[in-house]
Amino acid sequence: MARVYVSSVVRAPASKVWDRIRDFNGLARWHPAIADSQIENGEPSDKVGCVRNFRLQNGDQLREQLLGLSDYDMFCTYSILESPMPLENYVATIRVTPVTDGDAAFLEWSAEFDCDPENEEDLVNGIGNDVFGGGFDALKRQLG
Repeated sequence: MARVYVSSVVRAPASKVWDRIRDFNGLARWHPAIADSQIENGEPSDKVGCVRNFRLQNGDQLREQLLGLSDYDMFCTYSILESPMPLENYVATIRVTPVTDGDAAFLEWSAEFDCDPENEEDLVNGIGNDVFGGGFDALKRQLG
């Protein structure tokens, strides 16, 4: 099983960062790789079980399902249902934790998935740098 973990600090209140991240359909508003997104079947974007269908800037299409969302613990867990990436059983969590020294936010984004061993290094690096790191960098520019 492959694992990816990226963490960062955003110089903004955790509640403000969480407000941006918690909208499961709001990825296009903060992540530069996302062109557009919609929740299937008109369900609310914070309903566990809802599915977001989104398109990347390069035209690739993905579908992800919300598995867990907690405003109290400020985390969101989701799985990939369909993706052009050669992986299976992908489950990821993004978490925001308050940093009380300076009123900042500590962010963690992690994922586990299965893939062929020859694809693992490229997938781990691509997801870690482009998806997770790119998202954190965008949040820093927007909120920090």
